Amino acid sequence: MSYFSDTAQAELNKKKRLIFLLLAAVLLLGAWLRIDFNVSVDHKVSQDTKNYDMMVRQLLEKGVYGYEYKKPSGEPNARVTPGFPILMAAVYKMVDYKVNDPYPYIRFANVFMSLTMVYLMYLIGSMLSNRWGGLAAAFVGAIYPAFVWTTGAILTETMAACFLVLYVYLLLLGFRKNSSWLMAASGVALGITVLTRTEFLPIFILMHILILLWSRDWKKSLRFVIVAGLGLAITLSPWVIRNFVTFDKLIVSSTQVNPFAAGTYPNKNYDDGLVDRKDKTQMEVAKERLRIGFTEHTWTFVKWYTVGKIQYTYGRPFGGSGHTPWYPVIPNVLKMPFHLAIMAVGFVAMLYMLFRWRHQASALALIVASMSTLRLLFIPETRYNFTAMPLLIVMGSVFAVIVVQAVVNRGNKRETDKIKHKEETANENPAAAH
Repeated sequence: MSYFSDTAQAELNKKKRLIFLLLAAVLLLGAWLRIDFNVSVDHKVSQDTKNYDMMVRQLLEKGVYGYEYKKPSGEPNARVTPGFPILMAAVYKMVDYKVNDPYPYIRFANVFMSLTMVYLMYLIGSMLSNRWGGLAAAFVGAIYPAFVWTTGAILTETMAACFLVLYVYLLLLGFRKNSSWLMAASGVALGITVLTRTEFLPIFILMHILILLWSRDWKKSLRFVIVAGLGLAITLSPWVIRNFVTFDKLIVSSTQVNPFAAGTYPNKNYDDGLVDRKDKTQMEVAKERLRIGFTEHTWTFVKWYTVGKIQYTYGRPFGGSGHTPWYPVIPNVLKMPFHLAIMAVGFVAMLYMLFRWRHQASALALIVASMSTLRLLFIPETRYNFTAMPLLIVMGSVFAVIVVQAVVNRGNKRETDKIKHKEETANENPAAAH
């Protein structure tokens, strides 16, 4: 008995060492790609980055937090949430931005957050399927070109994706372990995500409705929503209090109107002349465009607000801010097929998980589905697919494990049925067996 138990333990330890070595190799590959990319190309600086730079310098030098397009705001506003600007300000201060260029340091902070995200993808994939599913998710995340290119961009994408994936991991782990502390930590993680990209705030309610459906336990679900809500509220409170004191009104997210207004132009034709914009605010123009568009150009606007925006958003991988010379990550011929394969498998997996909502991967499916729906209200950009990609990759990996296990189990059942049939035949006709 001891021999067999020792043999089984030895096999288990061998498998654990193999998984550890493969995970280490994946993370090292991901680290090498990201570091090599950042030190071997010249990075382009987008206008958004320049706006953030002016904003952070104004904050550090004048104590004024405000965002404006192509110029310092000169006065406080709440047009962008402070998650990423605070990270930038901390790095600027740490490296003495008046003497040293802070951008390379922010890029390496992005590298760290990107690798953390890849490791969290492994943990979630392992939790929802097995370690092979986790490894598959981590490997795809390590080499997916957009995850590499975006570490060179001084933008919110990498930070938002990292904390969104952290939120999902803590939420699922807290539910599995029935831990109030982990649930509170998930609220903090979501709070940081919202302070980086405001559109993720609604998923708080959706996730806790799903938890109630999973558990069918009102007391446990209420406890989870309270402690997670406290974590979220504590994280958001400095921003909300600042806005109330400064502007005398409740602002939880941000006050930007432009992404919504710009989203009312089908195929991004900003000169279609549908509405006279003279002496009107962006919101007034947007509302008038929607009224006229859906009544007088119904098919054009319906198509734009459904498949049109989805195609714009998910049709290509996000390229970051741009760089020279070109850094392919994987062979150029594979770039689009790789992205489209992730999208196809991910969306099939999402539909499967939404149908099989008791499977905990349905949390990832619900986030992607709800955020994709919400983003139909705004201007479509490839950068908006970025935060969905790690969840789609994990769902695809989990779904692949489910399919493989189903095929293997079916094959095993056939073999078992064959053996059983032979035994039954032999018992019925002993002479034939000889």
